[in-house]
Amino acid sequence: MIEYEKYDKAVIVSGDGDFYCLAKYLLGKNKLKFIVIPNKLKYSALLKFEIFREYRRYLNDLKEKLEYKKKRPHKDETL
Repeated sequence: MIEYEKYDKAVIVSGDGDFYCLAKYLLGKNKLKFIVIPNKLKYSALLKFEIFREYRRYLNDLKEKLEYKKKRPHKDETL
């Protein structure tokens, strides 16, 4: 909140209900961009309220994009 005036939108990365008040405040001030929740299957009921529906993003849904894929070497053993 110290830097509140210096940014347009905030992204909260947490599934913890302790951030409910902050998320609600930022939403009311039109400063909330997203709430990124690490586990779609297990997060606080406080973040499941309808007011946050359009702001929720889940890391589970981004697995394919974020997953590290080891490159296979070519036949000549080079990458």
